[in-house]
Amino acid sequence: MKIGIFSNPGSASTRVSNALKSKIKAEHLVLDNDDPDILITVGGDGTLLSAFHHYEKQLAKIRFVGIHTGHLGFYTDWRDYEVDELIDSLAHDNGQSVSYPLLDILIEYSDGKKQSMLALNESTLKKLTGTMLANVYIKDQLFELFRGDGLCVSTPTGSTAYNKSAGGAVVSSELDVVQVSEIASINNRVFRTLGSPIIISPQEWVRIEPVELNENLMTCDQKVVENRQIKSVTYRISKQRIAFAQYRHTQFWKRVSESFIGVKPVD
Repeated sequence: MKIGIFSNPGSASTRVSNALKSKIKAEHLVLDNDDPDILITVGGDGTLLSAFHHYEKQLAKIRFVGIHTGHLGFYTDWRDYEVDELIDSLAHDNGQSVSYPLLDILIEYSDGKKQSMLALNESTLKKLTGTMLANVYIKDQLFELFRGDGLCVSTPTGSTAYNKSAGGAVVSSELDVVQVSEIASINNRVFRTLGSPIIISPQEWVRIEPVELNENLMTCDQKVVENRQIKSVTYRISKQRIAFAQYRHTQFWKRVSESFIGVKPVD
């Protein structure tokens, strides 16, 4: 089994990364950052997102493991002081894993060129200045004319990120669905949107067509597309998934509760 390490440059993460390298060699495991079977990310959720996009062409064979060296991460199960326990799990690995849905994105530009992207958390479409006006289609059927700051399209695990801040629902990671949430929509006697998030099934897709092609900004997790005339963006559940090594992978709703509520039972 080949193990890779993807770390942010912080001092705490560098220390943990160096400790991992030493212990991996001591256990006679193979360290391979180019073609890993297991990829350990050291940092936080931002580091894991960066690693996901760095290795997105190799998702079919990689299982991820996250170590957080700062605040509790949503995708990171291990703490920086648990390196020995993680190494023991790696040494006794039997291929166990849990996987989550991803978001396929197809951008069509005004010059006819197309670009495909893949998101772990979400994608947003906004206008750099002023209000975004866009036609929203579901399965090629016009659904609404949106007017507002923008739209956020998220995966189930990404529903806890920007989507939640935009008023979207938190969706179980067991569902292969896409969520579309409005970002500061305008609703009055003249302009009208649904005004609530919508959930799209795996057999459906959403296409957003900005009315004005200039000054649009599209994001895909941490990636940004700007200074391009975007004709349309189509979103659907991807056939690809991200897999995590399930040594002690935290159950989704337990992770949500710990991250946002911190509830404890009453004696």
